[in-house]
Amino acid sequence: MPTDPQAYHPAAALLDLGTTLSDPVEAARFPATRLRFRNDRAAAEVGLATLDDGEWIDAFGRFVPLPGTLPQPLALRYHGHQFRQYNPDIGDGRGFTFAQLHDRDGRLMDLGTKGSGTTPYSRFGDGRLTLKGGVREILATEMLEALNVPTSRTLSLIETGEELVRGDEPSPTRSAVLVRLSHGHIRIGSFQRLAYHQDEAGMRALVRYVLANLYGEESDDPIRLLDHVVGRTATLAARYMAAGFVHGVLNSDNINITGESFDYGPWRFAPTWDAAFTAAYFDHAGLYAFGRQPEAIHWDVMQLASSLRLIAESDPLIATLETFAPRYQEAITAALLWRLGVVPHTPDADRALVQTMERALRTTQVPLDRFFFDVFGGVLPADYGEDWQALRAALAGYASRTSRDHRYWRGEPCGLLIDEVEAIWAPIAAADDWTALNDKVAAIREMGEALA
Repeated sequence: MPTDPQAYHPAAALLDLGTTLSDPVEAARFPATRLRFRNDRAAAEVGLATLDDGEWIDAFGRFVPLPGTLPQPLALRYHGHQFRQYNPDIGDGRGFTFAQLHDRDGRLMDLGTKGSGTTPYSRFGDGRLTLKGGVREILATEMLEALNVPTSRTLSLIETGEELVRGDEPSPTRSAVLVRLSHGHIRIGSFQRLAYHQDEAGMRALVRYVLANLYGEESDDPIRLLDHVVGRTATLAARYMAAGFVHGVLNSDNINITGESFDYGPWRFAPTWDAAFTAAYFDHAGLYAFGRQPEAIHWDVMQLASSLRLIAESDPLIATLETFAPRYQEAITAALLWRLGVVPHTPDADRALVQTMERALRTTQVPLDRFFFDVFGGVLPADYGEDWQALRAALAGYASRTSRDHRYWRGEPCGLLIDEVEAIWAPIAAADDWTALNDKVAAIREMGEALA
């Protein structure tokens, strides 16, 4: 397989954990493998953009092993709190990790799947992914990457020729297998499983693995690990808010130990700054509503700390957990200033600016996409009236961090509300027309260039 010798750096670090974390599995054999999306921009970072379409399908639709990395796919084991109820009967039920590669920055990256067949953790599921679910994940990852949210990236989507029956969308529906490129697939739930089984040796090994391979530290200090995770997840929560994004299912098995967002099911972008806005139709209590996401992520990190008590004292774990709130406040200020397109001033002035902006957004319920497009660079248009005078005054001393010369600023805001997602899917379902999806990905990437 002709990988790029300058950029392809395979690894197999997961094998160091033995049977602690995973079970070897095999991919399903699909009746068809029709390439629908390939992310050459992401693939180039790990030396895979040189594959032709046939080789791509072999690697990401038939899962022919990539050279020098894992010899067989591994389904990861984990537990987790799902809507605050502990579940010991979960794990990779329709996916696996099948390769590890170092990217251009030297980070260890996993290639993981969604819809690749059943595993020992499938329970009553079929191990498959709907094509619509794959399209939605492409859109979510592209949009979040452009909006500066740490996220997995959709590397590949291949239609697989099966008809699936689902209770929450018209059935039968088309099937697909998705491959994501992610900075690790270790979850808080991975640690919860080891704590549940009182596996001290496994816990210490996993702490060492994460610190060495995902944080670049030769250490087995669980407090050091928790400190990293608190910082990364506080940043993730802040950037969700600045992006106006609602993940929908922030269970502890959906929180990556590197603070990288992944696994997109019932996600949505909020139309306005509405704390009660939810993404999942089944989230009746609003547990994971837009405004409760920082709380939800903090709660999940508390479960990591609780799990680490197996090998660490409580006091330093608690002290580290207590840094989440100030780190979040610092991160949300930085994230919103980035979205506003202005250069930070002093901490006090920056916090005051963000508070003034949030108050105006709540009061006016202006569309978020429109607002951030209009104000980027720190100057409110004249048609923002009396309700915006306090923000206009607060922005007066701020300089733009980049110009508005990019052609994106001569058009209209690039958003991704649910109606547009459905409109992108409709021609695919009706006429196998992928034009709207391809155009939207191009528009999102153009926005990302303008914001960078």
